[in-house]
Amino acid sequence: MTEDTPILDIDRLSISFFTRLREIPAVMDFSAKIMPGEALGLVGESGCGKSTVALGVMQDLGVNGRIVGGSIKFKGRDLCTMNAEELRDIRGREIAMIYQEPMASLNPAMKIGRQLMEVPMIHEGIGEREAYARALEVVTDVKLPDPERILKSYPHQLSGGQQQRIVIAMALMSKPSLLILDEPTTALDVTVEAAVVELVKDLGKKYGTSMLFISHNLGLVLETCDRICVMYSGEAVERGSIEDVFDKMRHPYTQALFRSIPLPGADKNARPLVAIPGNFPLPHERPNGCNFGPRCDYFEKGRCDQGVIAMSLIEGDDRHQSRCLRFEEIDWDAKVQAAETKKKGEIGKVVLKMDNLKKYYEVSANALFGGSHTKVVKANETLSFEAHESETLAIVGESGCGKSTFAKVLMGLETATDGTIELDGREIQSTGINDRDTGTIADIQMVFQNPFDTLNPSMTVGRQIIRALEVFGIGKSDADRKARMLELLDLVKLPRAFAERMPRQLSGGQKQRVGIARAFAGGARIVVADEPVSALDVSVQAAVTDLLMEIQRREKTTLLFISHDLSIVRYLSDRVMVMYLGHVVEIGSTDQVFSPPYHPYTEALLSAVPIADTKVEKKHIVLEGDIPSAMNPPPGCPFQTRCRWKSKVEGGLCDREIPPLRTLAEGHQIKCHLPEAELRGMEPVITIAAE
Repeated sequence: MTEDTPILDIDRLSISFFTRLREIPAVMDFSAKIMPGEALGLVGESGCGKSTVALGVMQDLGVNGRIVGGSIKFKGRDLCTMNAEELRDIRGREIAMIYQEPMASLNPAMKIGRQLMEVPMIHEGIGEREAYARALEVVTDVKLPDPERILKSYPHQLSGGQQQRIVIAMALMSKPSLLILDEPTTALDVTVEAAVVELVKDLGKKYGTSMLFISHNLGLVLETCDRICVMYSGEAVERGSIEDVFDKMRHPYTQALFRSIPLPGADKNARPLVAIPGNFPLPHERPNGCNFGPRCDYFEKGRCDQGVIAMSLIEGDDRHQSRCLRFEEIDWDAKVQAAETKKKGEIGKVVLKMDNLKKYYEVSANALFGGSHTKVVKANETLSFEAHESETLAIVGESGCGKSTFAKVLMGLETATDGTIELDGREIQSTGINDRDTGTIADIQMVFQNPFDTLNPSMTVGRQIIRALEVFGIGKSDADRKARMLELLDLVKLPRAFAERMPRQLSGGQKQRVGIARAFAGGARIVVADEPVSALDVSVQAAVTDLLMEIQRREKTTLLFISHDLSIVRYLSDRVMVMYLGHVVEIGSTDQVFSPPYHPYTEALLSAVPIADTKVEKKHIVLEGDIPSAMNPPPGCPFQTRCRWKSKVEGGLCDREIPPLRTLAEGHQIKCHLPEAELRGMEPVITIAAE
């Protein structure tokens, strides 16, 4: 094989799934090339065919899937014509795949070392001693602490980030030529994601591995890939180098994707995001001509809806192509048509006040076998803050920092260990949900992360909203409640006909709108939104966040927005509270938190955010180690085990004492021992290069 031969050459690939009723074309006329050592990013909304392409490469389409056209060549050999034995020889050894959920790839009953050793022992027939040495090498390569201990561990003894690193190590055990990564960081914290992405890039260079990186996160693709292919409804609609596609996009869908993500400079009032209108077409309901036509700003009747539209080469660019008839006519540099500028809601009086809130759990040190010795888990430690009417307060931090515990105490699902929570001046910290009056329950509502799990699958949408109205004691009769339910569907911009639909008939974004309608059914004063858009596509995220903001303006709701996506946080929050290991380590207005001086943890969080803009320059900070256990927190400052600034503090103060919460400016507080001169001398993490 020469250097000019692609590692992977997909040519006019078409894949269909066959049901008893019909053939469903999932991928059509898809072409892509990956050269040796190159990384190709495959992006698009859920259901566009990204994972189907990957499964086609692996020749793992199940009983209903079939390649109905085109070819997939790996190092010049057509995978579609290989027999089972030839494919078995290539899979795992030459081509490896990393899936979204690491635990699905690991055997829970087998130690990590044995699972890693099996790969080269089966594929290459090497002995145990050599396999163990190689396992130790790759576990060291993926930067896991104490590799020998890790090899003796079971999967459940590792964190999510460590499990994903083991899956990467397993994929690299036979030093494959092609690595396919299918949303490998979706379930991980932003700091762990940054470390895993850095790791994948380094290992790609070390082993010379080519990569197919499937993601819906354009910022991640920018940081990891050389080239990008944008998919829509089973077709590639644009492909080219990262620079060409990001800076000189030539397909309306690519442009629409970028307009729906919160890049630096977006503002929920002055420059709101632009959601893509309409819905993604089902495979058997695709329109004539251009699949994106019904949602496109540049659609031309009688032209864009005729015949098959092929990819066209864009002159002067590096293998840059677009599936658009009008790409040469469109003014791509035209400023986006400003969405309606929204009037900023007036921030009102204090609605919620927390003062020194603590939530501890007592757990048996040997709970499984009923040991008598107990340990205390300090989930929340002296939380103090206020939230105002019409305000959006974002709460950010890694998994395990106490965000969800605090939400449970606020909702009454747990009661506080110490401290106070005041809702409109009434203390509620010791009143569980079963003892709360209907008004208090209606006042504090929640929108959950996963809309699929929060709706009753056997009850219509309308009935579920009416049930909430009944619980909140709203309406004098069934007719009153039905009328209010229809008004709530109007509020969340769902057709009234959806009242008769079952949840399975709704998309993820539509289900989340039903969840929002239910939360606002009782006229909630405070809505806790726990990662409400993280399970949704970027195009749907824009519509749902815009909806939340619109309802908030109208209802004067206080929104507590729990998230690890700092791009969304910057876009929609008025104030930000950063949590680490149960502590509030920084709180201030959005502008204060996103510009120096930072708490060292905030600085690392901001550095980890992938931003889909080639003009943005970021300071590179990767946090070492994992977040400590709340059962065994470090002495002194909770962040001291991972802090890169610790050496600037004299006398070992960070190891001994929890820092005080210091006020650096009005409304801006930081819990840190660093001298004020060091804090004020910090450089910005994110800067935008001048054009």
